[in-house]
Amino acid sequence: MFAEERQQLIAERARTDGRVDVSALAVDFDVTTETIRRDLTALEHQGVVKKVHGGAIPLERLGFEPTVAARDTVQTDAKERIAHAALAEVPEEGAILLDSGTTTARIAEALPADRELTVVTNSVSIATLLTAKPRLTVLIVGGKVRGRTMAAVDDWALRALADTYVDVAFIGANGISVERGLTTPDTGEAAVKRAMIGASRKTVVVADHTKVGNDCLARFGTLDQVDTFITDSSLDADLVAELEAADLKVVRA
Repeated sequence: MFAEERQQLIAERARTDGRVDVSALAVDFDVTTETIRRDLTALEHQGVVKKVHGGAIPLERLGFEPTVAARDTVQTDAKERIAHAALAEVPEEGAILLDSGTTTARIAEALPADRELTVVTNSVSIATLLTAKPRLTVLIVGGKVRGRTMAAVDDWALRALADTYVDVAFIGANGISVERGLTTPDTGEAAVKRAMIGASRKTVVVADHTKVGNDCLARFGTLDQVDTFITDSSLDADLVAELEAADLKVVRA
């Protein structure tokens, strides 16, 4: 078994059980405890777990959320593929909404510069990025800016979204599962994401495979509110089948 495969299984077990133990993992995978510790270190650097004495715990289940800078270095190839697949959902003209996040930021980077579009976003960094494309009309949703994600949240953002209606909303999620739907660690961001779903004719969720099966603190939507879920090709076929059985269209990039 390759290290990446073992680490994915460890991450899934941590999310399911709430904690993993170094000694037990070493026995189950028939490797040394030092190998498992290296795996946990790699997962910690990816923002998936936090190492504790004797093992590790999943960060997002505890409500911890890595910074934008930390998340931007994780699953980069997958996010690029997801972003380019998402371009098929962008209309030739009209209005779209880009949620804050590192995957949606890649959609912003990939948007054709010659297309007449209005882009609404609650991300300071995405709005700044889009100013380099002068044919786009960029509207930034106001509100309190969370330093961890550079996203505008709270009442000002919700009031603006209440008066907004776009063709397509591209929304990120920290967790997506059949049981809990769409989740994120922060209640303020959950409220904004919920309002974004209500402000769009079509909702496209973009998230890499590590988010599937994960449940975070705050739910902001159910799977039946999503038109398309775009993820990467590393998502397990059984999980794809489970999502599709819940009548969710899944695209693996």
